Amino acid sequence: MTLAEKILAAHSGKDEVSPGEFINVRVDLVLANDITAPLAIREFQRLGVSKVYDSKKIVMVPDHFCPNKDILSAEQAKMMREFARQQDLVYFEVGRMGIEHVLLPEQGLVLPGEVVIGADSHTCTYGALGAFATGMGSTDIAVAMATGEIWMKVPPTIKFVYRGKLGKWVGGKDLILCTIGDIGVDGALYSVMEFVGEAIDSLPVDGRFTMANMAIEAGAKAGIFRVDSETQKYVKARAKHPYKVYQLDNDAEYARTIEYDVSKIESQVAFPHLPSNVKPISQVVDIKIDQVVIGSCTNGRLNDLRIAAKVLKGRQVNPELRCIIIPGTQQVYLEALREGLIETFIESGAAVSTPTCGPCLGGYMGVLAAGERCVSTTNRNFVGRMGSPQSEVYLTNPAVAAASAVLGRIASPEEIV
Repeated sequence: MTLAEKILAAHSGKDEVSPGEFINVRVDLVLANDITAPLAIREFQRLGVSKVYDSKKIVMVPDHFCPNKDILSAEQAKMMREFARQQDLVYFEVGRMGIEHVLLPEQGLVLPGEVVIGADSHTCTYGALGAFATGMGSTDIAVAMATGEIWMKVPPTIKFVYRGKLGKWVGGKDLILCTIGDIGVDGALYSVMEFVGEAIDSLPVDGRFTMANMAIEAGAKAGIFRVDSETQKYVKARAKHPYKVYQLDNDAEYARTIEYDVSKIESQVAFPHLPSNVKPISQVVDIKIDQVVIGSCTNGRLNDLRIAAKVLKGRQVNPELRCIIIPGTQQVYLEALREGLIETFIESGAAVSTPTCGPCLGGYMGVLAAGERCVSTTNRNFVGRMGSPQSEVYLTNPAVAAASAVLGRIASPEEIV
């Protein structure tokens, strides 16, 4: 069995599972946010169940429209807050919260070998730690809150092998954008993307989160990494409870194997309006922009901010655009403050926000007007994703985003650093 199949078999009480098989799976953690939780709560209440199956295994995070941007978002957050308190759930209030997919690993709430489901498509982020993590609809989340189980079909696994050494300014965002550009937005449809190879072994955990996060952009059910010494180092410093590491079998069967030489991969840019519409930075010429966003559950971690600060240090954001930087959690914000990164951002002319998903989904803190272009470290650039249907979003890594903020056009950090 593959790594994903090993985890699913263990959580369904079976010796083995195979792709296409329907199973009931015991879950270790259930997640919802201020957009998806209210619907899940209403469905939970319709079930006629008075208590959730395990209050310590259900997490609610107000991150999409919080701090509340309007009355409707305030009502959504209020409903989630009251339910979480009534049921004694794990809940993070504004001032102690962060973007859910940055926050939960940081807090040691998602661990290797676990099955994690969330009412958010980017729940697949946790596969970076060797967990089987996937997004589900709010009605499925309601049933999971009541029973602790989900019903699903075992997905096939596609093996992605990354060989060679990464170039300067090239990281996890570039590997996953290049991959999505190669296979398309449905290239891994209802499959597990398993990431391996020497380039992956040398990739920091933050970069692995970025890759797992965007597995859904290739249509995947989950993205997953094997647990190595880097994973263990990250997890052991944070784990709130025991966990089990699963190993795949040497004769594991894959739907297919796809290989890349990363030494040939440069910084990538996803053009509107799909994450698969990818070009290397060397082929991008003279595209003037109006806004830069650095943050999100894809690239809002401390290492992302360090990279952005390295480019922005001693330089000024172009006066013809806005640069918005959003740390992924309060802890990331605090560490960035202690390291002087926040000072660098503010001195450069960037705006720094409290943790929020905000502009990623066109919520607030950077909504685009018609005709505006934004370079963003987020994960989606669909039509109208960040505001007006007549706006454009270009997806990049933090280094390219920072360089673009300085030069006022999509640019490589090589041009200024």
